[in-house]
Amino acid sequence: MIPAAGLGTRVLPATKAMPKEMLPIVDKPAIQYIVEEAVRSGIEDILIITGRGKGIIEDHFDRAPELEAALAKPGKEKALEECLGIAGLANIFFVRQKQTLGLGHAVLMAKPFTGSDPFVVLYGDDVIMGEDPCAAQLCRAYEAYGRAAVGIKEVSAEDIVRYSSMKAAPIRDNHYLIDDMIEKPAPGREFSMFSILGRCLLTADIYPILEHTKPGAGGEIQLTDAMAELARTAGVTGVDFTGKRYDMGNKLGVMQAQVETALAHPEIGPAFRAYLKGLAGSL
Repeated sequence: MIPAAGLGTRVLPATKAMPKEMLPIVDKPAIQYIVEEAVRSGIEDILIITGRGKGIIEDHFDRAPELEAALAKPGKEKALEECLGIAGLANIFFVRQKQTLGLGHAVLMAKPFTGSDPFVVLYGDDVIMGEDPCAAQLCRAYEAYGRAAVGIKEVSAEDIVRYSSMKAAPIRDNHYLIDDMIEKPAPGREFSMFSILGRCLLTADIYPILEHTKPGAGGEIQLTDAMAELARTAGVTGVDFTGKRYDMGNKLGVMQAQVETALAHPEIGPAFRAYLKGLAGSL
């Protein structure tokens, strides 16, 4: 499931009329990269939690008969194939979160969709680029240990107070046993510099915990608070994932995603690299 109901206040005014999940990274909106990651991980059914004013997300993954008709002409074959491919990426469903009560509340809305099955949460404002999809790395960790898993990375002391902090003990390779965590820790209260960044695989055990989780940081139902209880009782696997994460709810993160993706883009990469080299010489 992809929670995508947030307001995107950190990237205003661009998000006044456009969801942050639809901010373009070269020629695709951010949320398409996230859906493609899920598909590359073997996931076929995707639930996107949206909110008011985010119907454009549904439109993007729907068929567009008028556009398709305009592209059904000689020379437009590639563009038509790309448009049809977006609509056929996966079985995509949508539910609207009528009140933005926090990530924990958004995940709880997925209960009728996931039932008793484990499921991956791909945060709607976190794009992770890499050869090995982050969601697939979590799926393998679940298969190895049979418990919930979270994608973690070490962050700076300045950033840890804005994210979460993991109490992590090494298992092997890039896997850790997490038996506690804290959301937005005050300075000095951190367990470690490891924080959850954008991905987690949860089991149905999280739902009864979320149902009695009280509002935490920011007055919202924090998913981290529920996962902390799960970690203390059953343990959670931390996966120090490979791949580069871009925070699309942050102006600098948006620009980093744009530039680095453009450099690797097969169509404009070489020309953009030459442009940047020329620009750098004038700075």
